[in-house]
Amino acid sequence: MHYNNDKYIVVQSHYRNRNAYLSGHIPGAIDMDTLALEAPETWNRRSPEELKKALKAHGITADTTVILYGKYMFPDNADEFPGSAAGDIGAVRNAFIMLYAGVKDVRILNGGFQSWQDAGLEIAYDDVVKTPVPQFGANIPAQPMLAVDTPEAKKMISSKDAELVCVRSYPEYIGEVSGYNYIEAKGRIPGAVFADCGSDAYHMENYRNVDHTTREYHEIEAIWKQAGITPDKHLAFYCGTGWRGSEAWFNAWLMGWPRISVYDGGWFEWSNDPKNPYETGIPVNHQ
Repeated sequence: MHYNNDKYIVVQSHYRNRNAYLSGHIPGAIDMDTLALEAPETWNRRSPEELKKALKAHGITADTTVILYGKYMFPDNADEFPGSAAGDIGAVRNAFIMLYAGVKDVRILNGGFQSWQDAGLEIAYDDVVKTPVPQFGANIPAQPMLAVDTPEAKKMISSKDAELVCVRSYPEYIGEVSGYNYIEAKGRIPGAVFADCGSDAYHMENYRNVDHTTREYHEIEAIWKQAGITPDKHLAFYCGTGWRGSEAWFNAWLMGWPRISVYDGGWFEWSNDPKNPYETGIPVNHQ
């Protein structure tokens, strides 16, 4: 992809794990905790004022080219914070929120830190100082249509022109597990289309190659088409808290699909309201 901007920044994303950055990063890269852009109370994107403050603190404006990557560190559901080892997905989550906020040029290093390392390129271990900027340069959110909240998600379920797309694992989808050590409820949102992520909440095997690069777009598109996920509808991708949904969304965004969003609340927000319906078991029409 061509580059014609003299303002750029390389960012290694992580979740409460600066050691993932300090143990080796791309030279010149700064680090960004996903908590800078999403709130742990809801795991939704932060408020416009909070996003503006965080982006400025990291030296990012609407006109900055941001290259994001993360480090895959073998997430284990038995850990207290499994997401701390899934910086590869965290990078895509940060990318989605930046685009929502109004950063115009956001890119993901395909394969993340693994691809940099596999190429035998230089690795740095310093703590690069962030250089704040005085202004972000756009009203946040500049692209509000990229995020869907629960009221709109409910409307989409009953619409013939829209689909909620569940990017979770099969055990989560049929209600065997919640997927997270902090979510008690098990099940799925009725009417959502299943777009299997892979093994669990911290992996995206069905969307990535074994070297962590993104799967070829025509392969993903073929799988989605078989599940009834097509670009002629408004699609809102979701998972448990937003990471996997953001990665599936990013794939559709790269394909140029016109009406795509992330249902930011996901299963976490949906299941926290006892008035919301849910299902468990194998759906009768599931292939």
